[in-house]
Amino acid sequence: MNRRTFVSSTLMAGTAAVAEPFSTSADTTSYFELRVYELKGNAQENYLKSALVPALNRQGIKNVGVFRELGKGEPPLLYVLIPYPSINAFAEVNSRLSQDSEYQKASESYRNLLPDRASYARYKSSFMQAFSGFPQLAVPKNESRIFELRTYEGFSEDAVRRKIAMFNDAEIQVFNKVGLTPVFFGEVKIGDSLPCLTYLLTFPSMEVRDANWKKFGNDADWKRISGLPEYANTVSRIQRVFLEPVAFSQI
Repeated sequence: MNRRTFVSSTLMAGTAAVAEPFSTSADTTSYFELRVYELKGNAQENYLKSALVPALNRQGIKNVGVFRELGKGEPPLLYVLIPYPSINAFAEVNSRLSQDSEYQKASESYRNLLPDRASYARYKSSFMQAFSGFPQLAVPKNESRIFELRTYEGFSEDAVRRKIAMFNDAEIQVFNKVGLTPVFFGEVKIGDSLPCLTYLLTFPSMEVRDANWKKFGNDADWKRISGLPEYANTVSRIQRVFLEPVAFSQI
């Protein structure tokens, strides 16, 4: 279906139903949106569970992750990871939501909240393109686990480019070998703290996490590649947060 045909058929359909799902071919590179909501109540989780996540699934946007911070900091934050099968899926997501009658009905009370009853104060969003060495989201087993979200800032665009090359060329392989299990790697195209990259790891427990990072630091392959001059001075600051999935998270 070309774009002209799609627009024409969508206009004819009105708000009766959502447009056909985007392709989720494994041959394409994924894109990721990471939202971080500063919460004021629990209506945000209800909206995500009952309205937004099901609507995204109907668009062919699967495996939406929803996480809370471990430790329950203040203000409470909610992390939402949306993996898009294409850049067009990201560009058209809101227009498709406006055409989805099920979404409109499920989100009505949320959308009509008055300012003093709002479920969040604000949210930040970053948009990422998957690394060529890890082009698709890897969904872990549905079992008890924790997640570690890490952002590496670089002092220049070239520093981040070289760090991404380091991951693609060798570091991802070392991660897999020592049990630093990746969920995604993304080059941040739009967001805070640019230039930077972000990735997500998962572990059965914090004890396993600590042990596997120790294995990584002692790994011979890691020591070799980290000493190569082309990968020197690539990371100027690391941000790290530990997460746990909410009950309806699809990751």
